[in-house]
Amino acid sequence: MSETELPQESNVSEEIPVLTDIIEGESTPEEAIAEDPSANEELIAELQTKLSVGAFTLTEQLLHSAISEMEATLFQQVLNRLRQELPELIDTVLREHLADDGDDE
Repeated sequence: MSETELPQESNVSEEIPVLTDIIEGESTPEEAIAEDPSANEELIAELQTKLSVGAFTLTEQLLHSAISEMEATLFQQVLNRLRQELPELIDTVLREHLADDGDDE
């Protein structure tokens, strides 16, 4: 055969596998699970582990965020109460102390 001649089509189709021929020989995931129940149990265990880890990680992140927000809110509330109540407390203590000193004389 010379370089300009093309190979015959019958030889080409025999050499190149067709995708459907390859797929027909393989089983689907559902068939594989039905054939091997232990694979199903392993898959369930693996998915359960992944879901548990993901859920725990998300819960931990949300709790840290919530705690940080609550801490900031409580801190602000305490400072606001101190601003409101501390001057009155100082005034009361000073007046009582000065009144006690005036009574001693």
